[in-house]
Amino acid sequence: MKNCLYICRILVAGVLTLSVSSCSKHFLDEDLKSAYAPDNTLVDELGFEAASTGMLSVMRNDYGDTQGLLATFSVGTDMAITGQPNTIQAPYENYQNLNSQTGSLSSIWNYGYKLINTANVIITASANAKATLTQAQRDLYKAEACFFRAYAYNHLSILFGGVPLITTPVTAPRTDFTRATEAAVIQQIIDDLTFAEAHLPDPASVKRQGRINKFAAAQLLTEALLRANKPADAEAAAKRIINSNFFSLINARYGVKASQPGDPFADMFTYGNMRRNQGNTEAIWVIEQQYNITGGASAFDQRRREWGPFYVNVAGMKVCDSLGGRGIGRIRPTNWWTYNLYDNDDMRNSRFNIRRQYYYNDPASPKYGQPVNVTGFDTIQNIYAHTTKWYEFQPQEIQGAQSYKDRIQMRLGETYLLLAEAQFKQGRNADAAASINVIRNRAHAAPVQPGDVTLDYILDERARELTAEELRRLTLIRTNTLVARVRKYNPKVAPTISDFNIHLPIPQSEIDVNKDAVLTQNDGYGK
Repeated sequence: MKNCLYICRILVAGVLTLSVSSCSKHFLDEDLKSAYAPDNTLVDELGFEAASTGMLSVMRNDYGDTQGLLATFSVGTDMAITGQPNTIQAPYENYQNLNSQTGSLSSIWNYGYKLINTANVIITASANAKATLTQAQRDLYKAEACFFRAYAYNHLSILFGGVPLITTPVTAPRTDFTRATEAAVIQQIIDDLTFAEAHLPDPASVKRQGRINKFAAAQLLTEALLRANKPADAEAAAKRIINSNFFSLINARYGVKASQPGDPFADMFTYGNMRRNQGNTEAIWVIEQQYNITGGASAFDQRRREWGPFYVNVAGMKVCDSLGGRGIGRIRPTNWWTYNLYDNDDMRNSRFNIRRQYYYNDPASPKYGQPVNVTGFDTIQNIYAHTTKWYEFQPQEIQGAQSYKDRIQMRLGETYLLLAEAQFKQGRNADAAASINVIRNRAHAAPVQPGDVTLDYILDERARELTAEELRRLTLIRTNTLVARVRKYNPKVAPTISDFNIHLPIPQSEIDVNKDAVLTQNDGYGK
């Protein structure tokens, strides 16, 4: 196992350096034996296993790897404003300051293409006749790589529109990239995911828990088909997941806190309950993390810190496990989310899923045990209603530098909402209402009537169900509703947003270095 992990690390480093290093033809022709590289590693099952593991490592070191970067997918949308300010997220609080020099753009762009190039190396190597793999193994590793390439292109093309479409490894510096149309990128995503779904195993047959299965491909394919305006095909893809009998909604208490006060929805996000082998029958794809295990976490996972308020800034408050550990308050939900989104009886609004009340917990404080009542700035950064989905407390790490909690990337609750969206786009409101009501019934919320189903209602329901799971900016750009919903639900940011902010600007650094072709800028952001 140690050797496998070592090979994995070296291989990933070699794969990623391919896109940024240049070497002579003599070196490329050398029979390399003293180091790990794709040419001498991607030749057998062990090498491909290491590469596939490395690709997942690249993926999971995503937007949580830089303080404030994860917040840019929530602040400046209908759901959130900034709590603790951060330079990275500041332009999303005032869209007039969002331009091609904005620091987050290169991080997002580089992450996406790093994952794409890693996947391209594996896809290309899977066709190498000299590799000692069966056809089934070739198809499996290619399918995994196709999934992750599609995953990266889905993010990039939603955020930026058309982007350079690269389907082979970049092994030397290039300065001649051009943007493909968004439709062409979406078609590539659909092609990749169609292959992936056909050749990935079901959850019972994956090589190791946590590896991609065919229904994760079907879920992402559903979204891509909605983007391609193929709602009937999207409906069929969603139903393949629902009808597979591998997944079921969590409707009963389970897991490590089943005997304690709580509810089934909260159980899904309890540390120790999130994986399929821990009882989470709703999970389609989970990124597994583990404290104090080498390679057991992302490089710097910020999810708990950014979603949790900075309550330790309030005199009389100490870090504690019942508050999920130490947050830093970067993502502060809007008043719409806080006061208007949920019905009182909705399970997703219970005290186990949204904390609205605090009590002074420092025994040395004269206010110990009393309710915390704050005003002004404290209500923006330190004390506010927030989701408990990212609660996690490591007593060995009081400062809470990062999260070691598993990440549910896809689950069945979202599948029903994607299905409802596909049915709504076909004009079948009664079917869409029935799909939405599957998850509303689980939440003990009043059923929606067919006449009340709109795209806005579906987006509201996604907020109720998927807060702090979905990257909200992606959803709103994908559905072309970002600008309208910011203007409707985020009065702090609304005066600054323009119609062209539906997409992010192309990073200026990419345009400047691309000297042998024109990498056009998105409308509204200048040259």
